[in-house]
Amino acid sequence: MTVGNDPRVTAVGSVLRKWKLDELPQFWNVFRGDMSLVGPRPERPEFVEEFKEQIPKYLRRHKMKAGLTGWAQTHGWRGNTSIEKRIECDLWYIANWSLSLDMEIMLKTVVELLRGGNAY
Repeated sequence: MTVGNDPRVTAVGSVLRKWKLDELPQFWNVFRGDMSLVGPRPERPEFVEEFKEQIPKYLRRHKMKAGLTGWAQTHGWRGNTSIEKRIECDLWYIANWSLSLDMEIMLKTVVELLRGGNAY
């Protein structure tokens, strides 16, 4: 799990995270069609196994492609935050998906990037 002040982060990694450049390689996954720009953020496989047993309706979030950004992230539920809240946001997004909602999420993401908001 990624947290602030992670001792494993190198000086280069710190700069990449500060400027959010660590997400740029994910655009290759979008280009290949493996990911979407907007959707539930992917989880590591070991967490998927754990969460599907612990959190009701968890697997419903896998009905959509994973995204670079999502409703949960634009509402502060990223990094070391409540998985239950992130899943709640993901399920809301899936139930209420629309092109205009995706546009809103992308706009909020760009604003957050320009503001320099937190991302671990």
